[in-house]
Amino acid sequence: MVVHAARAVVGATVRQVTLGIRDGRIRTLDAELAPGAQPDLVLADDEVLLPGLVDTHVHVNEPGRTEWEGFDSATRAAAAGGVTTIIDMPLNSVPPTTTVAGLRAKQEAAQGRVHVDVGFWGGAVPDNLSHLRGLHDAGVMGFKAFLLPSGVEEFAHLDDASLREVLAELAELDALLLVHAEDEAEIDARPLVTRAYADFLATRPPRAEQVAIERLAAAAAQRGARVHVVHVSAAEALTTVREARERGVALTVETCPHYLSLTGAEVADGHTEFKCCPPIRDGANQDLLWAGLADGTIEIIVSDHSPCTSALKCLDTGDFGQAWGGIGSVQLGLAAVWTQARARGHTLVDLVRWMSEGPADLVGLTHKGRLAVGADADLCVLAPEESFTVEATMLHHRNPDTPYAGRTLTGTVRATWLRGIPVDGAVPTGRLLRRGER
Repeated sequence: MVVHAARAVVGATVRQVTLGIRDGRIRTLDAELAPGAQPDLVLADDEVLLPGLVDTHVHVNEPGRTEWEGFDSATRAAAAGGVTTIIDMPLNSVPPTTTVAGLRAKQEAAQGRVHVDVGFWGGAVPDNLSHLRGLHDAGVMGFKAFLLPSGVEEFAHLDDASLREVLAELAELDALLLVHAEDEAEIDARPLVTRAYADFLATRPPRAEQVAIERLAAAAAQRGARVHVVHVSAAEALTTVREARERGVALTVETCPHYLSLTGAEVADGHTEFKCCPPIRDGANQDLLWAGLADGTIEIIVSDHSPCTSALKCLDTGDFGQAWGGIGSVQLGLAAVWTQARARGHTLVDLVRWMSEGPADLVGLTHKGRLAVGADADLCVLAPEESFTVEATMLHHRNPDTPYAGRTLTGTVRATWLRGIPVDGAVPTGRLLRRGER
């Protein structure tokens, strides 16, 4: 297979490529054709070739809560959004991925149903310390924990003592701990019944993220462990991140498309499709998150795709207190981010660093997320100047409620290829990944 693109993102440049693909891998970036021969695919003049996106924060929820989201629907949505690899979160499924048996249940549910490649995070909860090594040996990409209640009873959160125990074990394994970093003491957990977004936003102040990251950084430094903070929404917390790194803490950070493209001022009362935890904040905060991306404090952008049923989203009552906190956006992340990024002077090179190469490197999948010799031929064909209006009917995830409905986004994914084969959404060709495998 030979693919020609007049514009392709290769490392830190945009240049012409003629990819030679064999056995699912990129063998050359500058293939030479025989006289008179033509490439098998030539991109249109308005298209750019990107490496497939890697989304390391996706809640699939199968088995156990497949009515929220399943592997078939989640991975079809991912492919439609140019994502060729997802890493599944360990909670919201039943059983959670906190034991090897739970991992096997996940793998069995996914086998033969995935349209993109899928890896798995393990979970770290107070009662599974003895299971962490087994999960690590079974190939999970790392471990996820909460510093406050997760929202599901089968996935308990870590207090300071159990956090240090987990970090000590993971330091021995050189395994990464992902953390939902909000401090329970800073959260107003009183029962809330309200249609007003401002009321909900007030219950989860920026300080909750800042204090939690301070706790996490101190524990990681004490145990010599690697930690990663998921879905940072509060720009105030970035100062804490920078200070921790200056002290030598191995701390990385992600944020999400909704924090970079939506603001609290846009959320009308009763529109619970916007609810997520931590919450969407104001425009000044959003500007500072973009500055954190520009200066490298925030390394990656991932979706935190976390849909649920319309009933659990309380779309009928608009009650922000009772609605599930999560946004389904794996299909729209590229366009949502690119719409804002281009307006702020960023380039497709930045986009690939944040959404392809960076997430792949986080989980050690160095053969993903880049157009390079030896990498998997995971490709995204993007029309970066073409706009579209989001409609629920175009979304592939199981419950297509979205805060992006009616919004015009720029950047249309015209094709997605997995290891040199177009993803058609009909025949699942994805593989299940283990840490360290190529």
